[in-house]
Parts: sequence; C-alpha cells; structure tokens
Amino acid sequence: MKKKRLFALALVATLMLTGCGKVATLKNGEEVVAKVNGKSITAEELYDELKNQGGAAVLSSMIDEYIVNKEIKTDDDARSYADSQLNSYKQSYKSYGQDFDAALKSAGYENEDDFKDALIVEYKKQQATENYVKDQLTDSEIEKYYDDNIYGDIEARHILISPNTDDDMSDEEKSKAEEKAKKEAEDIIKKLEKGEKFADLAKEYSDDEGTASKGGKLTVTYGAVVDEFWDACEKLKDGEYTKEPVKSEYGYHIIYRIKQKEKPSLDKVRDDVIDDLTKEKIDNDASLQTKALVALRNKYDLKIDDDKLKKSYDNTVNAALSATSSNSDSSN
Repeated sequence: MKKKRLFALALVATLMLTGCGKVATLKNGEEVVAKVNGKSITAEELYDELKNQGGAAVLSSMIDEYIVNKEIKTDDDARSYADSQLNSYKQSYKSYGQDFDAALKSAGYENEDDFKDALIVEYKKQQATENYVKDQLTDSEIEKYYDDNIYGDIEARHILISPNTDDDMSDEEKSKAEEKAKKEAEDIIKKLEKGEKFADLAKEYSDDEGTASKGGKLTVTYGAVVDEFWDACEKLKDGEYTKEPVKSEYGYHIIYRIKQKEKPSLDKVRDDVIDDLTKEKIDNDASLQTKALVALRNKYDLKIDDDKLKKSYDNTVNAALSATSSNSDSSN
C-alpha cells in the first residue's frame, strides 16, 4: 500500500508542529522548531534539508492534488471507486489477519475517510490522464484502431468439452484427462459428419452450462472471447463448423458459424473506440500519467521560486519520465 504523502514536511514554510502540540508561526525562517541537548534547529535549516530529501516530490503531490480537484469534480463514480478500493484493502488485510486500522495510522492516515480522500485524488489523476490521452488522439489513429479492432458480431453455436482435471492431479493425470477430452470432441465431430444436428449434440455433450440448453447458440463479440475462439469463428464460412477441436484455456471447442453481422459504422462506435484506444495507450505507456500531470501544472502556470527546489523538481520530472518510458519499452 502506498504511504500517504508527507504533506507536513512541505508545509514547514507556513507552520510547524512542536512536540507539545503547539503551532509555531514562521516569519523569517529563523524560528526554532526543535531543540536537542542545547542544539537548536531553525525552520530554515529544516526547510533546506527537506528540499534535499524528496521535497520536490512532496511539492508535486500537493500541487497535483490541488489541480485535479479543480479540474475534476468529486462525483458518484469517484466515491464508488474510493469505496471499492477501500473495501478491497480491508478484505486483503483481513484475509492475512492484519489490523487495517493500525496499518492506516502507520501509513499516516487519520481514519478511513482520510484514506478515501486520497483514493479519490488517485481516481482523479487517472481521469486526468485519460483526458490528456484523448486530447492527443488523432483522427487517423482512431480510424486505424477502428479498422483493425472493430468487427461485426458473429452468431454461432459451440460445444465445449472440458478436461476433468484439478490441482491435486499429477502432470501425467492431467495430460490423460486432456487427451480424453480431445478424443471426445473428435468423436462429436464424427457424429456431425454423419449428419447429426449440432444443436442436439450441444444439448447432450457441451460442458458450457450457459449455452448447452440453447443448442450451444451464442453471440461472439471480438474481445469478449478468448482469441482462439474468435480466430476460429473468423476463418469459418457461414454454415461451416470446425473440423478439428479448437483448444483454449477452457477445453476443446467445436464451433459452428451461423452468420456475421455487419460491422457498425465508426460514428456509432466512435466513443467506444476512443475509450478502448485510450486504455490501450495507458496500459502500454507508464509515462502518460506523469506527462498528463506535468501538462496540467503547465496549464495552471506553475512557477517554483526557490532555485534549488526548481532544479530538484526538474530532475525529478525528467527522471520519472525516463524511468517510466524505459519500463514501457521493456514491456513491449
């Protein structure tokens, strides 16, 4: 779990909490914020040290939180995201027998509401990144994605034969179960060749409980089924079935293609294409959130007056972009 930004460190220019809970009002940086064995530490000394220890990163987080809260309202989607993430964290800690409330406080959060506020900010950063990517998309990119990834749905029937395996089986036992399932699928194909009806065989043999009672009938949408299934459907002509079992993670399929619907026009699916293309770009380029946030800071005319902090900020941004770009390249 990410630790909360050490926002208190970046606020030393305006306030400082002392050990007894008092707040020191800073005027010229020479105020003493702590004493130890006769040694006094001033606000200016602390500030200078903080600049060397992640001050630019903390400052960026403070700025980003301000900007995304200005750019994106906190709506029901943001709250639902925060609630979902919070519940996920709580369940995870519970499953490991750990104290979630203690973990929150250890990470710097006062309570669950404080943590949810941070989750909402993360959600808004994701939204800001999506908005940034969408603004960068060109018509040619959208058209190419449409040409390469949008297909008309295929009406089909299928029979699934799943191997009877479990985790306790040895590799040899699993292999035998796979061979048995494949042989059963091949035998069903022989029945089809002898003229038996596909729908009847699906009702009798298919392990797909969702379609077996319908004679194996289903609508196949690109991206919603495993690649092996879609590829086999695409290669078939209307009225044809696969002459060999099609293997997937679910088992062995026998597929009968009824017909393919006409491809929807770009105008009808443009929003979906943009959403899918945006997600694909973000998944493939880890630097995009950094780029999006830097662009927003520039939009809001960010200026850092402290030369040393400005240099640290520039180095931090450049390092983040370099690291994320390298990670993206290595994952492709």
